[in-house]
Amino acid sequence: MAKLSVELQRYFFEEERSPQVTLTEILQLAGERIFGFLFVILSLPSALPVPAPGYSVPFGIALFLLALQLISGAKLPWLPQKISKHPIELKQVQGVLKAGLPWLRRIEVISRPRLSYICNSLPGRVTIGIAIALMGISMMIPIPGTNTLPAMGIFVTGFGLMEDDGAISLGGLVLCLIGGILTTSILIAILVGGTSLLDLIKGWLR
Repeated sequence: MAKLSVELQRYFFEEERSPQVTLTEILQLAGERIFGFLFVILSLPSALPVPAPGYSVPFGIALFLLALQLISGAKLPWLPQKISKHPIELKQVQGVLKAGLPWLRRIEVISRPRLSYICNSLPGRVTIGIAIALMGISMMIPIPGTNTLPAMGIFVTGFGLMEDDGAISLGGLVLCLIGGILTTSILIAILVGGTSLLDLIKGWLR
């Protein structure tokens, strides 16, 4: 099977497409790697250093639903038609991919099947599903700082899952952990006051 970056380049830039596409059409590229593929595709817009606005909440909901299905052991994903059939402007998708494909190609260079039990075993998939579900919740929070790092964690974890590369998925889980700490810090700071969890801890120690 061709690398994901090659498939995306061909589908969105080299072949003639209608002005709008849907997630259902994009899923035709996934093949057997469908869960990891969806995690990568849905997290990409929010994972970019300059994320595209308007994607974090709906895609966060979709990622949360998919993560629950991964935890439950589902072989094929299900998404509400409102999400899977929702039209997306082709130019928007191409704009996201122009920024995201170089990052994807960098990861593809170092990826290979290894530590595959992390991606294929029930404990591994449950752990990945829980982490992605929590990061999906974080992406739904309409507060600056709670979207990008969690989405990056989902992107890297999902890529490892797609390529059966447990080492990359472990790296993604570390990003998810850091993203969870950052989101918790921001929420506590808003609820209690302060600029970050670190500032609050310093205050308590005094």
